[in-house]
Amino acid sequence: MRPNILIIDDDEKIISMLRRGLAFEGYDVKTATNGADGLRAVLNSDPDVVVLDVMMPQVDGFEVCRRLREGGSTVPVLMLTAKDEIEHRVKGLDLGADDYLVKPFALEELLARVRALLRRKSEQGGGGSDQAVSYEDITLDVDSREVTRGGKRLELTAKEFELLHLFMQNPKRVLSRDLIMDKIWGYDYSGESNVLEVYIAMLRQKTEEHGGKRLIQTIRGAGYILRGD
Repeated sequence: MRPNILIIDDDEKIISMLRRGLAFEGYDVKTATNGADGLRAVLNSDPDVVVLDVMMPQVDGFEVCRRLREGGSTVPVLMLTAKDEIEHRVKGLDLGADDYLVKPFALEELLARVRALLRRKSEQGGGGSDQAVSYEDITLDVDSREVTRGGKRLELTAKEFELLHLFMQNPKRVLSRDLIMDKIWGYDYSGESNVLEVYIAMLRQKTEEHGGKRLIQTIRGAGYILRGD
């Protein structure tokens, strides 16, 4: 069965371009031109990936993403935004978006990110480990997808969970940006996107919010490392 991609955007030109490009790649494509119709389409068509524009009238992309996650939907969401401010991106990611792309963008990059989201979804659906991973006072349970620090539960998004899991599988090892981008997002790091920096900042905030010391450290010019000293 071909993957089903749902596009939610009020720009007919964007919809037309994406529909042609995605269909050419062999995907089934459905579209919605506003947030309310998009939410209904998610329920009716059960898409494999949602490509979601932020700036829409009435129900915008942020609200669509919020309602999807509050309703229990885990469908991968690629958010499109015309605004490049970090606060704008953080808001979308914090609401549960899996990735974002700033307009204008190359169709080839969007297709690569869709492929990455589908690959991650397939890997997650293939079954996981029944073991919990621990480092210092952080415990991560792969099956229940629960994370605690010092006995207190941390509420992480899907991507934050995956990122922390990667670090905890490689404690005291420097992970380069290229490696992290490939493992978590599934595409090569171009050097132009700061999506990784945004996620690192959010993960640090959540793991340190109860007074815990910083464990995810920056190694200038090399990447990041999980260590307690």
